[in-house]
Amino acid sequence: MPTILRDGGYRFFFFSRKDDEPPHIHVEHGDKLAKFWLDPVELASARRFRTHELGALRLVVIEYRERFLEAWDEHFGD
Repeated sequence: MPTILRDGGYRFFFFSRKDDEPPHIHVEHGDKLAKFWLDPVELASARRFRTHELGALRLVVIEYRERFLEAWDEHFGD
């Protein structure tokens, strides 16, 4: 599970195994977990996050989208 970014107690990461899903990033904070597609940036799933937190996280994902995509390509060799 490579961690790509830590920001304000949030960990942005992806799992090392690659399935047939498009590029995405997972976000965790304590027992909260979310997943965002990266192209385009959209919420894929969420557990225990409040709506306002997801909105703020979406903005962080947009800000670091290129970094996440580069890390995805480096890790998976796409």
